[in-house]
Amino acid sequence: MGAARMIYALLSTLSLILSLIWWVFLVMIIMSWLISFNVINTRNQFVAGVWRALNQVTEPILRPIRRIVPQVGGLDLSPIIVFIIIFFLQQLISNFAVTGRLL
Repeated sequence: MGAARMIYALLSTLSLILSLIWWVFLVMIIMSWLISFNVINTRNQFVAGVWRALNQVTEPILRPIRRIVPQVGGLDLSPIIVFIIIFFLQQLISNFAVTGRLL
């Protein structure tokens, strides 16, 4: 019984981390749109600092995906792929938590 609780705790923690990553990517995407449409300006120190921090967190995840998936008409699809991967992993975690099996 102790091992099952430990696995459940680890999977719950992993699911929480994946949710946090999802939110960070969502903020990064929205902020990139706001910067692109000149709603916010990176010459503002606060905006520049937040943008730099978001890029430092997201780039290590996006870089390998960008090497595999090219931009389509100037559109970067790598964040969408990250969302799909996060969704898939969260579904695996929830399925394992309910059934005790991965698939």
